[in-house]
Amino acid sequence: MNKDTRLSDVLHTLLHLGHATQPLTSDVLARSMGTNPAVFRRTMAGLRDAGHVRSGKGHGGGWQLARPLSAITLLDVYTALGRPMLFAIGRRPAHPDCQVQASVNVALGDTLAQAEALFVQRFSEVTLDTLMPPPRSAAPQPCQAD
Repeated sequence: MNKDTRLSDVLHTLLHLGHATQPLTSDVLARSMGTNPAVFRRTMAGLRDAGHVRSGKGHGGGWQLARPLSAITLLDVYTALGRPMLFAIGRRPAHPDCQVQASVNVALGDTLAQAEALFVQRFSEVTLDTLMPPPRSAAPQPCQAD
């Protein structure tokens, strides 16, 4: 099963943008995510629409933070990505004549909802500036994906 790495990828990108002194192009940032520029722009659209980043076209254009990292939470990013599914565990569709399946679905549904609420609460408490690694002599360059 493929993992949805968008949250991790976007956090990586935002932290690099936090170090950047000039706009970074979709091409450069897409390479660091191991994807192509069109997919990168589509992934970032929700963050732009939410006002966390801005992008410029043409020579000298690219992506920049629109807000400081200290003003963006993990929940902001998670929400801007459309609140991707946190858990790969799912419930089987209810069979109308099976009380056992109905009971299992209720238990799983309640437990997963409680776990998601804990994630969301914690996401709301963590700002992106707290994820920054210790400063070096020079800002890190966007990584090349393997």
